Amino acid sequence: MTYENALDTALQRLHDEGRYRTFIDIERRKGQFPHAVWRKPDGTEKDITVWCGNDYLGMGQHPVVLAAMHEALDATGAGSGGTRNISGTTVYHKRLEAELSDLHQKEAALVFSSAYIANDATLSTLKTIFPGLIIYSDKLNHASMIEGVRRGGGEKRIFRHNDVAHLRELLAADDPAAPKLIAFESIYSMDGDFGPIKEICDLAEEFGALTYLDEVHAVGMYGPRGAGVAERDGQMHRLDIINGTLGKAFGVFGGYIAASAKMVDAVRSYAPGFIFTTSLPPVVAAGAAASVKHLKTDQSIRDRHQAAAKMLKMRLKALGLPIIDHGSHIVPVHVGNPVHCKALSDMLLEQFGVYVQPINYPTVPKGTERLRFTPSPVHDSGMIDGLVKAMDKLWSRCALNRAEMSA
Repeated sequence: MTYENALDTALQRLHDEGRYRTFIDIERRKGQFPHAVWRKPDGTEKDITVWCGNDYLGMGQHPVVLAAMHEALDATGAGSGGTRNISGTTVYHKRLEAELSDLHQKEAALVFSSAYIANDATLSTLKTIFPGLIIYSDKLNHASMIEGVRRGGGEKRIFRHNDVAHLRELLAADDPAAPKLIAFESIYSMDGDFGPIKEICDLAEEFGALTYLDEVHAVGMYGPRGAGVAERDGQMHRLDIINGTLGKAFGVFGGYIAASAKMVDAVRSYAPGFIFTTSLPPVVAAGAAASVKHLKTDQSIRDRHQAAAKMLKMRLKALGLPIIDHGSHIVPVHVGNPVHCKALSDMLLEQFGVYVQPINYPTVPKGTERLRFTPSPVHDSGMIDGLVKAMDKLWSRCALNRAEMSA
Protein backbone atom coordinates (compact mmCIF):
# COMPACT_ATOMS: atom_id res chain seq x y z
CA MET A 1 0.00 0.00 0.00
CA THR A 2 1.32 3.45 -0.88
CA TYR A 3 1.29 6.32 1.62
CA GLU A 4 -1.33 8.12 -0.47
CA ASN A 5 -3.57 5.04 -0.47
CA ALA A 6 -3.20 4.69 3.28
CA LEU A 7 -4.28 8.30 3.76
CA ASP A 8 -7.25 7.83 1.44
CA THR A 9 -8.30 4.67 3.28
CA ALA A 10 -8.05 6.27 6.70
CA LEU A 11 -10.06 9.34 5.70
CA GLN A 12 -12.67 7.35 3.77
CA ARG A 13 -13.24 5.17 6.82
CA LEU A 14 -14.29 8.26 8.77
CA HIS A 15 -16.65 9.32 5.98
CA ASP A 16 -18.17 5.82 5.77
CA GLU A 17 -18.78 5.72 9.53
CA GLY A 18 -20.39 9.17 9.48
CA ARG A 19 -17.85 10.68 11.87
CA TYR A 20 -15.65 12.77 9.60
CA ARG A 21 -15.25 16.11 11.35
CA THR A 22 -16.05 19.29 9.47
CA PHE A 23 -14.71 22.59 10.80
CA ILE A 24 -17.25 25.40 10.63
CA ASP A 25 -15.68 28.76 9.76
CA ILE A 26 -17.33 31.26 12.09
CA GLU A 27 -16.49 34.82 13.07
CA ARG A 28 -17.30 36.03 16.56
CA ARG A 29 -17.94 39.75 16.66
CA LYS A 30 -17.16 41.79 19.74
CA GLY A 31 -20.19 42.55 21.86
CA GLN A 32 -22.54 40.30 19.88
CA PHE A 33 -21.85 36.82 21.30
CA PRO A 34 -23.54 34.30 21.03
CA HIS A 35 -24.36 35.70 17.60
CA ALA A 36 -21.71 35.04 14.96
CA VAL A 37 -21.24 34.89 11.21
CA TRP A 38 -20.85 31.59 9.39
CA ARG A 39 -18.62 31.83 6.34
CA LYS A 40 -19.84 29.10 4.00
CA PRO A 41 -17.51 27.18 1.65
CA ASP A 42 -19.18 28.90 -1.34
CA GLY A 43 -18.13 32.31 -0.03
CA THR A 44 -21.53 33.44 1.23
CA GLU A 45 -22.29 34.36 4.84
CA LYS A 46 -25.09 33.56 7.27
CA ASP A 47 -25.91 34.96 10.69
CA ILE A 48 -25.98 32.20 13.29
CA THR A 49 -26.30 31.64 17.03
CA VAL A 50 -23.55 29.58 18.65
CA TRP A 51 -25.01 26.91 20.95
CA CYS A 52 -21.97 24.68 21.47
CA GLY A 53 -19.24 27.09 22.56
CA ASN A 54 -17.14 26.64 25.67
CA ASP A 55 -17.12 30.37 26.45
CA TYR A 56 -19.71 29.37 29.02
CA LEU A 57 -20.21 32.80 30.59
CA GLY A 58 -19.46 35.06 27.63
CA MET A 59 -16.32 36.35 29.37
CA GLY A 60 -14.47 36.37 26.04
CA GLN A 61 -16.47 39.51 25.29
CA HIS A 62 -16.46 41.08 28.76
CA PRO A 63 -15.27 44.72 28.93
CA VAL A 64 -13.09 44.03 32.00
CA VAL A 65 -11.22 41.28 30.13
CA LEU A 66 -10.84 43.26 26.91
CA ALA A 67 -9.58 46.34 28.76
CA ALA A 68 -6.90 44.32 30.54
CA MET A 69 -5.77 42.78 27.26
CA HIS A 70 -5.60 46.14 25.50
CA GLU A 71 -3.52 47.53 28.35
CA ALA A 72 -1.08 44.62 28.26
CA LEU A 73 -0.81 44.68 24.46
CA ASP A 74 0.02 48.37 24.44
CA ALA A 75 2.48 47.92 27.29
CA THR A 76 4.37 44.82 26.16
CA GLY A 77 3.53 43.88 22.57
CA ALA A 78 2.48 40.46 21.32
CA GLY A 79 4.43 37.38 22.47
CA SER A 80 6.26 36.52 25.67
CA GLY A 81 9.54 35.90 23.87
CA GLY A 82 10.51 32.64 25.53
CA THR A 83 9.86 29.81 27.93
CA ARG A 84 9.08 30.63 31.53
CA ASN A 85 12.70 29.86 32.44
CA ILE A 86 14.21 31.89 29.60
CA SER A 87 12.77 35.42 29.48
CA GLY A 88 9.12 34.30 29.37
CA THR A 89 8.01 35.16 32.91
CA THR A 90 6.39 38.57 33.30
CA VAL A 91 4.39 40.47 35.88
CA TYR A 92 1.27 39.30 34.03
CA HIS A 93 2.12 35.63 34.49
CA LYS A 94 2.87 36.15 38.17
CA ARG A 95 -0.36 38.08 38.63
CA LEU A 96 -2.37 35.33 36.95
CA GLU A 97 -0.85 32.59 39.08
CA ALA A 98 -1.50 34.64 42.21
CA GLU A 99 -5.16 35.03 41.24
CA LEU A 100 -5.45 31.29 40.60
CA SER A 101 -3.79 30.19 43.84
CA ASP A 102 -6.09 32.57 45.71
CA LEU A 103 -9.12 31.27 43.81
CA HIS A 104 -8.46 27.68 44.87
CA GLN A 105 -7.02 28.59 48.28
CA LYS A 106 -3.75 26.83 47.49
CA GLU A 107 -0.21 27.99 48.14
CA ALA A 108 0.71 28.19 44.47
CA ALA A 109 -0.45 27.78 40.89
CA LEU A 110 1.31 27.06 37.61
CA VAL A 111 0.07 28.20 34.19
CA PHE A 112 0.42 26.04 31.07
CA SER A 113 -0.42 26.67 27.42
CA SER A 114 -3.67 24.68 27.81
CA ALA A 115 -5.52 22.55 30.32
CA TYR A 116 -4.78 19.56 28.10
CA ILE A 117 -1.06 20.21 28.46
CA ALA A 118 -1.47 20.88 32.20
CA ASN A 119 -3.10 17.47 32.66
CA ASP A 120 -0.72 15.62 30.36
CA ALA A 121 2.45 17.25 31.67
CA THR A 122 1.55 16.99 35.35
CA LEU A 123 0.20 13.43 35.41
CA SER A 124 3.05 12.11 33.27
CA THR A 125 5.62 13.75 35.56
CA LEU A 126 4.29 12.61 38.92
CA LYS A 127 5.82 9.15 38.47
CA THR A 128 9.25 10.82 38.36
CA ILE A 129 8.51 12.76 41.52
CA PHE A 130 6.96 9.81 43.37
CA PRO A 131 8.77 6.58 42.34
CA GLY A 132 6.43 3.59 42.29
CA LEU A 133 3.32 5.78 42.09
CA ILE A 134 0.05 3.99 41.27
CA ILE A 135 -2.54 6.18 39.57
CA TYR A 136 -6.24 5.32 39.90
CA SER A 137 -8.12 6.92 37.01
CA ASP A 138 -11.85 7.20 36.36
CA LYS A 139 -12.80 5.33 33.18
CA LEU A 140 -14.38 8.46 31.65
CA ASN A 141 -11.55 10.85 32.40
CA HIS A 142 -10.65 13.31 29.65
CA ALA A 143 -8.24 12.23 26.91
CA SER A 144 -5.56 14.57 28.32
CA MET A 145 -5.65 12.76 31.67
CA ILE A 146 -5.58 9.36 30.00
CA GLU A 147 -2.59 10.43 27.91
CA GLY A 148 -0.74 11.83 30.92
CA VAL A 149 -1.26 8.64 32.92
CA ARG A 150 -0.17 6.52 29.95
CA ARG A 151 2.95 8.54 29.23
CA GLY A 152 4.01 8.42 32.84
CA GLY A 153 4.70 4.73 32.34
CA GLY A 154 3.90 3.67 35.89
CA GLU A 155 1.26 1.42 37.36
CA LYS A 156 -2.32 2.45 36.71
CA ARG A 157 -5.74 1.22 37.70
CA ILE A 158 -8.97 2.18 35.90
CA PHE A 159 -12.07 2.29 38.08
CA ARG A 160 -15.61 2.23 36.71
CA HIS A 161 -17.07 5.67 36.20
CA ASN A 162 -17.97 7.30 39.53
CA ASP A 163 -17.93 3.85 41.14
CA VAL A 164 -16.52 4.47 44.61
CA ALA A 165 -16.95 0.83 45.65
CA HIS A 166 -14.84 -0.33 42.71
CA LEU A 167 -12.22 2.29 43.51
CA ARG A 168 -12.09 0.99 47.09
CA GLU A 169 -11.52 -2.56 45.85
CA LEU A 170 -8.61 -1.44 43.69
CA LEU A 171 -7.02 0.61 46.46
CA ALA A 172 -7.37 -2.21 48.97
CA ALA A 173 -5.75 -4.72 46.61
CA ASP A 174 -2.49 -2.76 46.29
CA ASP A 175 0.50 -2.47 48.59
CA PRO A 176 -0.46 -0.11 51.44
CA ALA A 177 3.06 1.37 51.34
CA ALA A 178 2.95 2.27 47.63
CA PRO A 179 2.39 5.94 46.78
CA LYS A 180 -1.05 6.46 45.25
CA LEU A 181 -2.98 9.15 43.39
CA ILE A 182 -6.67 9.25 42.41
CA ALA A 183 -7.40 11.25 39.24
CA PHE A 184 -10.99 12.25 38.44
CA GLU A 185 -13.19 15.14 37.27
CA SER A 186 -15.76 17.33 38.94
CA ILE A 187 -18.00 17.56 35.85
CA TYR A 188 -17.74 15.09 32.99
CA SER A 189 -18.46 17.21 29.95
CA MET A 190 -20.18 14.74 27.64
CA ASP A 191 -22.99 13.71 30.04
CA GLY A 192 -22.74 16.66 32.40
CA ASP A 193 -22.62 14.46 35.51
CA PHE A 194 -20.72 15.21 38.71
CA GLY A 195 -17.87 13.28 40.27
CA PRO A 196 -18.32 12.10 43.90
CA ILE A 197 -15.68 14.44 45.31
CA LYS A 198 -16.35 13.93 49.03
CA GLU A 199 -16.50 10.15 48.77
CA ILE A 200 -13.27 9.97 46.77
CA CYS A 201 -11.53 12.30 49.22
CA ASP A 202 -12.70 10.04 52.05
CA LEU A 203 -11.12 7.05 50.32
CA ALA A 204 -7.94 8.99 49.63
CA GLU A 205 -7.57 9.79 53.32
CA GLU A 206 -8.27 6.20 54.29
CA PHE A 207 -5.68 4.75 51.90
CA GLY A 208 -3.11 7.55 52.05
CA ALA A 209 -3.58 8.63 48.42
CA LEU A 210 -3.12 11.99 46.76
CA THR A 211 -6.09 13.51 44.91
CA TYR A 212 -6.05 15.10 41.45
CA LEU A 213 -9.24 16.86 40.36
CA ASP A 214 -9.97 18.23 36.89
CA GLU A 215 -12.33 21.21 37.31
CA VAL A 216 -12.13 22.33 33.67
CA HIS A 217 -15.90 22.39 33.12
CA ALA A 218 -16.64 23.92 36.52
CA VAL A 219 -14.18 26.75 37.24
CA GLY A 220 -15.82 30.16 37.04
CA MET A 221 -19.30 28.65 37.17
CA TYR A 222 -19.67 26.84 40.52
CA GLY A 223 -18.90 27.85 44.09
CA PRO A 224 -19.33 31.25 45.75
CA ARG A 225 -16.12 32.56 44.11
CA GLY A 226 -16.19 30.42 40.98
CA ALA A 227 -13.50 27.97 42.11
CA GLY A 228 -15.56 24.97 41.00
CA VAL A 229 -17.66 22.13 42.34
CA ALA A 230 -15.13 21.31 45.06
CA GLU A 231 -15.59 24.81 46.45
CA ARG A 232 -19.37 24.55 46.17
CA ASP A 233 -19.29 21.26 48.11
CA GLY A 234 -16.81 22.44 50.74
CA GLN A 235 -14.15 19.92 49.65
CA MET A 236 -11.52 22.13 48.02
CA HIS A 237 -9.11 21.97 50.96
CA ARG A 238 -9.01 18.17 50.69
CA LEU A 239 -7.66 18.12 47.13
CA ASP A 240 -3.93 17.98 46.51
CA ILE A 241 -3.88 19.13 42.87
CA ILE A 242 -6.62 20.99 41.01
CA ASN A 243 -6.53 21.37 37.24
CA GLY A 244 -8.44 24.11 35.46
CA THR A 245 -8.73 25.96 32.19
CA LEU A 246 -8.64 29.61 31.21
CA GLY A 247 -10.29 28.93 27.85
CA LYS A 248 -13.85 28.05 28.89
CA ALA A 249 -15.72 29.99 31.58
CA PHE A 250 -12.85 32.48 31.91
CA GLY A 251 -13.12 33.13 28.18
CA VAL A 252 -9.44 33.46 27.27
CA PHE A 253 -6.80 30.75 26.75
CA GLY A 254 -4.50 28.48 28.75
CA GLY A 255 -4.61 25.98 31.59
CA TYR A 256 -3.17 25.55 35.07
CA ILE A 257 -2.74 23.51 38.20
CA ALA A 258 -3.11 24.76 41.76
CA ALA A 259 -1.49 22.90 44.65
CA SER A 260 0.99 23.25 47.50
CA ALA A 261 4.10 25.32 46.86
CA LYS A 262 6.31 22.21 46.94
CA MET A 263 4.06 20.30 44.53
CA VAL A 264 4.00 23.17 42.06
CA ASP A 265 7.76 23.65 42.38
CA ALA A 266 8.37 19.98 41.65
CA VAL A 267 6.10 19.94 38.58
CA ARG A 268 7.63 23.21 37.38
CA SER A 269 11.09 21.73 37.72
CA TYR A 270 10.47 18.31 36.15
CA ALA A 271 7.65 18.53 33.58
CA PRO A 272 8.94 18.78 29.98
CA GLY A 273 5.53 20.02 28.86
CA PHE A 274 6.10 23.10 30.99
CA ILE A 275 9.86 23.54 30.76
CA PHE A 276 10.20 23.45 26.98
CA THR A 277 7.10 25.43 25.97
CA THR A 278 6.90 29.14 25.17
CA SER A 279 4.88 30.86 27.86
CA LEU A 280 1.49 32.46 27.30
CA PRO A 281 1.60 35.88 25.64
CA PRO A 282 1.38 38.58 28.33
CA VAL A 283 -1.79 39.92 26.74
CA VAL A 284 -3.47 36.52 27.25
CA ALA A 285 -2.24 36.21 30.83
CA ALA A 286 -3.53 39.71 31.57
CA GLY A 287 -6.99 38.97 30.19
CA ALA A 288 -7.20 35.67 32.06
CA ALA A 289 -6.16 37.28 35.36
CA ALA A 290 -8.81 39.99 34.92
CA SER A 291 -11.46 37.37 34.20
CA VAL A 292 -10.55 35.21 37.20
CA LYS A 293 -10.55 38.25 39.48
CA HIS A 294 -13.90 39.49 38.18
CA LEU A 295 -15.70 36.17 38.49
CA LYS A 296 -14.70 35.83 42.14
CA THR A 297 -17.33 38.46 42.94
CA ASP A 298 -19.87 38.23 40.09
CA GLN A 299 -22.39 35.72 41.38
CA SER A 300 -25.14 37.17 39.20
CA ILE A 301 -23.55 35.85 36.02
CA ARG A 302 -23.39 32.35 37.52
CA ASP A 303 -27.05 32.59 38.52
CA ARG A 304 -28.08 33.68 35.01
CA HIS A 305 -26.03 30.85 33.54
CA GLN A 306 -27.77 28.20 35.65
CA ALA A 307 -31.16 29.75 34.90
CA ALA A 308 -30.56 29.54 31.14
CA ALA A 309 -29.49 25.89 31.39
CA LYS A 310 -32.50 25.03 33.54
CA MET A 311 -34.89 26.73 31.13
CA LEU A 312 -33.47 24.96 28.07
CA LYS A 313 -33.62 21.55 29.76
CA MET A 314 -37.21 22.15 30.90
CA ARG A 315 -38.32 23.19 27.41
CA LEU A 316 -36.63 20.23 25.68
CA LYS A 317 -38.02 17.76 28.22
CA ALA A 318 -41.50 19.14 27.59
CA LEU A 319 -41.10 18.07 23.94
CA GLY A 320 -40.19 14.55 25.00
CA LEU A 321 -36.66 14.83 23.68
CA PRO A 322 -34.12 12.45 25.25
CA ILE A 323 -31.88 14.87 27.08
CA ILE A 324 -29.29 13.72 29.59
CA ASP A 325 -29.81 15.76 32.77
CA HIS A 326 -27.49 15.36 35.74
CA GLY A 327 -28.11 18.86 37.08
CA SER A 328 -25.15 20.65 35.52
CA HIS A 329 -25.09 23.40 32.89
CA ILE A 330 -24.37 20.95 30.04
CA VAL A 331 -27.39 19.89 27.97
CA PRO A 332 -26.74 16.76 25.84
CA VAL A 333 -29.53 15.49 23.56
CA HIS A 334 -29.09 11.80 22.73
CA VAL A 335 -29.27 10.84 19.04
CA GLY A 336 -27.47 7.49 18.98
CA ASN A 337 -26.42 7.47 15.33
CA PRO A 338 -23.51 9.41 13.81
CA VAL A 339 -25.16 9.97 10.43
CA HIS A 340 -28.39 11.27 11.96
CA CYS A 341 -26.42 13.36 14.43
CA LYS A 342 -24.51 15.08 11.63
CA ALA A 343 -27.67 15.51 9.57
CA LEU A 344 -29.48 17.19 12.46
CA SER A 345 -26.52 19.48 13.05
CA ASP A 346 -26.43 20.44 9.37
CA MET A 347 -30.16 21.14 9.20
CA LEU A 348 -30.09 23.26 12.36
CA LEU A 349 -27.30 25.35 10.88
CA GLU A 350 -28.64 25.70 7.34
CA GLN A 351 -32.32 26.13 8.07
CA PHE A 352 -32.41 27.80 11.47
CA GLY A 353 -29.02 29.43 11.98
CA VAL A 354 -28.42 27.27 15.07
CA TYR A 355 -24.84 26.04 15.38
CA VAL A 356 -24.33 22.92 17.48
CA GLN A 357 -21.53 20.52 16.63
CA PRO A 358 -22.32 16.78 16.50
CA ILE A 359 -20.51 14.76 19.15
CA ASN A 360 -19.49 11.37 17.76
CA TYR A 361 -17.08 8.53 18.49
CA PRO A 362 -14.33 8.55 19.80
CA THR A 363 -15.35 11.53 21.94
CA VAL A 364 -18.31 9.44 23.12
CA PRO A 365 -18.90 5.68 22.78
CA LYS A 366 -20.53 4.41 19.58
CA GLY A 367 -24.31 4.39 19.91
CA THR A 368 -24.33 7.40 22.25
CA GLU A 369 -23.83 10.14 19.63
CA ARG A 370 -25.42 13.39 20.66
CA LEU A 371 -25.96 17.09 20.18
CA ARG A 372 -24.42 18.94 23.12
CA PHE A 373 -25.86 22.36 23.92
CA THR A 374 -24.09 24.83 26.21
CA PRO A 375 -26.45 27.68 27.11
CA SER A 376 -24.88 30.79 28.59
CA PRO A 377 -26.04 33.93 30.40
CA VAL A 378 -26.16 35.73 27.04
CA HIS A 379 -28.53 33.20 25.48
CA ASP A 380 -31.82 34.99 26.17
CA SER A 381 -35.33 33.55 26.26
CA GLY A 382 -35.93 34.44 22.61
CA MET A 383 -32.88 32.46 21.52
CA ILE A 384 -33.93 29.52 23.66
CA ASP A 385 -37.42 29.67 22.16
CA GLY A 386 -35.98 29.66 18.62
CA LEU A 387 -33.77 26.67 19.39
CA VAL A 388 -36.58 24.67 20.98
CA LYS A 389 -38.93 25.28 18.05
CA ALA A 390 -36.22 24.28 15.59
CA MET A 391 -35.54 21.05 17.49
CA ASP A 392 -39.26 20.29 17.62
CA LYS A 393 -39.65 20.67 13.85
CA LEU A 394 -36.55 18.67 12.97
CA TRP A 395 -37.26 15.88 15.44
CA SER A 396 -40.57 15.28 13.68
CA ARG A 397 -38.79 14.99 10.33
CA CYS A 398 -35.68 13.04 11.31
CA ALA A 399 -35.22 9.31 10.79
CA LEU A 400 -35.31 8.57 14.53
CA ASN A 401 -38.61 9.62 16.07
CA ARG A 402 -39.17 10.51 19.71
CA ALA A 403 -40.51 7.10 20.72
CA GLU A 404 -37.54 5.20 19.25
CA MET A 405 -34.97 7.59 20.69
CA SER A 406 -36.52 7.59 24.16
CA ALA A 407 -36.58 3.80 24.35
